[in-house]
Amino acid sequence: MKKVVYPGTFDPITNGHVDLVERASRLFDYVIVAVADSPKKQPLFSLGERVSLVQQVLAHLDNIEVCGFSGLLAGLVEKKQAQAMIRGLRAVSDFEYEFQLANMNRALSPKMESVFLTPSEHLSYISSTLVREIASLHGDVHQFVPRHVSEALIKKFDKDS
Repeated sequence: MKKVVYPGTFDPITNGHVDLVERASRLFDYVIVAVADSPKKQPLFSLGERVSLVQQVLAHLDNIEVCGFSGLLAGLVEKKQAQAMIRGLRAVSDFEYEFQLANMNRALSPKMESVFLTPSEHLSYISSTLVREIASLHGDVHQFVPRHVSEALIKKFDKDS
């Protein structure tokens, strides 16, 4: 069985992330969506909230698992007995960082491979950072994120008003 880990902060999960998971689920037998704790990034949603949102959004796929994690990604990939990790590349500017990250992960875990996927062209400009910014200003983000996420963003920012 070919397993792959798709790690990220997913704060929040966007339609671009969903596109990559759906495509990875057709390429691999099993996809583990690993939601990183990432306290240094000061996420808007807690780890539990992000895991829950990702589970809701990806419930239509039967060959995925969603888990939260902290610590080194290489350790999670080994623990889950995955053969590779998926990374998304939206633009050429993403490549340099992702290339460095792939090489570092390979140094930490020589058997780990990195697979790069690009989102569908109509989703390539979407980022969690931009979605959070628009939502924080009470803009409409429904076209960039799944319905559950749009609703969660509205609730989160209505509390702050």
